[in-house]
Amino acid sequence: MSFAEHPLAESNPLTGHFRSFARVQTPKAGRTLARWTAGLALLVLVAGFLPWTQNIRSTGTLTTLRPQDRPQTVPSTIAGRIARWRVSEGQRVRQGDTLVDIAEVKEKYFDPQLVQRTSEQLEAKRGALDENRAKAEALGSQQQALRAGLQVSLSKARNYVEQSRLKVSSDQADLVAVRNDYTIAQRQLERQEELYKQGLKSLTELEQRRLKFQEATAKLQSASNKLDASRQALTNAQLELSSLQAEYQDKLAKSESDRRSVLAYQFDTEGQIAKMRNELANLSIRAGYYQITAPQDGYVVRALKQGLGEIVKEGEPVVTVMPNAPQLAAELYVKPMDMPLLSVGRKVRLQFDGWPALVFSGWPGTSFGTFGGVVAVIDNIDSQGQYRILVTPDPALEPWPEPLRVGSGVYGWALLDDVPIWYELWRQINGFPPNYVGKQDVSKAGKQDKKASAAGSDEEEAK
Repeated sequence: MSFAEHPLAESNPLTGHFRSFARVQTPKAGRTLARWTAGLALLVLVAGFLPWTQNIRSTGTLTTLRPQDRPQTVPSTIAGRIARWRVSEGQRVRQGDTLVDIAEVKEKYFDPQLVQRTSEQLEAKRGALDENRAKAEALGSQQQALRAGLQVSLSKARNYVEQSRLKVSSDQADLVAVRNDYTIAQRQLERQEELYKQGLKSLTELEQRRLKFQEATAKLQSASNKLDASRQALTNAQLELSSLQAEYQDKLAKSESDRRSVLAYQFDTEGQIAKMRNELANLSIRAGYYQITAPQDGYVVRALKQGLGEIVKEGEPVVTVMPNAPQLAAELYVKPMDMPLLSVGRKVRLQFDGWPALVFSGWPGTSFGTFGGVVAVIDNIDSQGQYRILVTPDPALEPWPEPLRVGSGVYGWALLDDVPIWYELWRQINGFPPNYVGKQDVSKAGKQDKKASAAGSDEEEAK
């Protein structure tokens, strides 16, 4: 239809005078574009009300849940020289298998019979200790004998003192009797001299009386000397008693000194024996460190020391071992703003590097190549401005691929609440955090499990 034939052209007096308007036609493509635009706008408006699963995106690497499952370096316990390699990189080993043979580099351990010689020295020290114990027992017996001898000698000395004291008493009595005899003889002599002067007694009788008086004087002197001798003997007996006790005390003190010296040497020997036992045990244990063994089943990843004859220090790593069949876990890092939204047990979808995947983060049930996980650990402190979480495989969903290796990259989506798409766009534009949903409800958890199961079945069909 031409523009001139159009009803609006006839009704418009201005355009009716121009023939060019009669040549112009209204294009049909514009009407089609308008219809498509209106349809797309209506479709976008309707899609804005479709459900969208909020999620927290994070990246990380694969690690292990248990520390003993992570790659570890096997050090050399002692300093030494690499004598022989028993394994090669990539080789599988079992716990206790020898990895490297180590030779000694310290001169004090060069003797191959060092353990045996140290054992012989220990036996010699034990023999010396036994002899010292016997000597200490002999000295103890000697002291007992000295104490017994002291008691016997003291008894004898006391008896001698008592005898001397009795003799002194006897001599004192004899002296008193002799002194009485002397007094009587002196008086008789005086009366005899008076009678001789009066002529009543003869000179012979006087001389006899004088002789008896001399005899009495001699007896008196003898009794006095005997008493002095007895007293001196008593004094000597008392001195001997005192010196005897001092002499035995000196002998006992010397014997006690010898015994204590033996005990001191015995204790010193026991200390040396304990030290040698320790040294012997250390040597025996050190002999077991000449072979560096695998701490657990795994694979030899890398040799940190190369060649033969290379010197290694104490505690220096020699080889790296990756444990066999580790319990894998995804190590993800999330922002502090998203931390309150996470909790242990929350569902997570994971994408692994090198594994084909088609991901729709808001529709986990339609994603392909992702795997389910559960938050197992949430760190209490941040690491360089982010918090670390560990995600383990979800036992209710499909297992993780076997070719996965520790250290490969991981992308994760922690599943949260379902919201309309328009709300999610509005939240993203304004930079608001996702909705706080707290602990997962049973209905939502079941719904997410159904979504993840559907995704797993799609993946199996695709495989």
